[in-house]
Amino acid sequence: MAGRAQYEELVRQFSAFGAVKREMNRIMPADCPSGSAAVLTLLGRHGDMRMSKLAELLSVDMSVTSRHAAHLAERGWIERSPDPADKRSRILHLTAAGQTQLDELFRRTTQLLAERLDDWSDDEVGRLTQLMTRLRDSFGDCRSAPRPTAPTPERTTRTPASA
Repeated sequence: MAGRAQYEELVRQFSAFGAVKREMNRIMPADCPSGSAAVLTLLGRHGDMRMSKLAELLSVDMSVTSRHAAHLAERGWIERSPDPADKRSRILHLTAAGQTQLDELFRRTTQLLAERLDDWSDDEVGRLTQLMTRLRDSFGDCRSAPRPTAPTPERTTRTPASA
């Protein structure tokens, strides 16, 4: 297991990673802020879904999700239709124009990464992808999981043999 100093350095790196995200956001089209890009990406990955599911995946309130959906619908990138199972709910669908916009977002971010990581080997890029995937998987679906509480001293001192 890594030591405390390694985790502290990891925290510092996460804090500094904001600069990478800001740079990626700067290359996005003006009419497609990061929240809209996230919605397009999720619809592209998961297909049609209810607004409530999208809110869950985004980890945001339904009112925020509704604003994102309205923004995208105004541009013709998604369609909102009544859910046949519950007419009060809406199903979001990525349109052809939305898919084109999503393709453009991926083109821009792929180009930026290719430029910034041009001195990295294929193995290094592959390893970064592998480690980022593993990190994300280690957190699981943190949207629906309860926040962990701090362990009590008793829990931290017990060994499997004494449990």
